[in-house]
Formats: sequence, structure tokens, C-alpha cells
Amino acid sequence: MPSPGCTPTTDAKSTMKTAYELAMERLSKTAPPARLTDEQKKQLAELDSVYAAKIAERELFIKGQLAEASAREDFEAIDQLQKQLADSRRSLQAELEAKKDQVRHATSGAG
Repeated sequence: MPSPGCTPTTDAKSTMKTAYELAMERLSKTAPPARLTDEQKKQLAELDSVYAAKIAERELFIKGQLAEASAREDFEAIDQLQKQLADSRRSLQAELEAKKDQVRHATSGAG
């Protein structure tokens, strides 16, 4: 039996759930996970591939400009290009997620 000031850690941790687990439980109660068709899975994989290529292309372009700015020791340009790179990644990622949502929410009974 634990002393009055101690808490039993083994039992408490084994029954406690993470915030993520709790959120996923709540989400599954309100909106059960949708079943994706094979076509939707294929479209999602294709979108991932296309956007991975777009992001890589953009990164190569901006990193080339970063190398040039670094060689000139143009620190203002370096800062701007780093912000541009982060914005480009964020923008393309948001665009990808929007397109993936469209695929996920497309009516699967249409075929």
C-alpha cells in the first residue's frame, strides 16, 4: 500500500488516455471514419506524388537563390528567401489538403 503522499503510477498511467486518443474517440462518435474506394485511394496517392514533386521543385529553385544570396552575403535576401520557402511549402501543403478533402468527400456511390 502506497504511503499517503505517494500516487500509484503504474495503474494510473495504464488507464489514462492521451489527449489525441480522447479526441479521436470523440471524433469517431460524431463522424465515423469514411471508407475510401480504391479509386479514391489511387487519387490521394497521385496527389501526394504530384505535390511532393511541386514542393521539391520549389525548394530546389529557392535553395538555388539562397546559395546565390549567401555567396553575396546578402542577409536580407536570405531572410526573405527563407520566408518565401516556408510560405511556399505551407501554401502547397494547404492546396494539397484541400484537394485531398475534395477526393475524400466525393460521392463514392457514383460509380
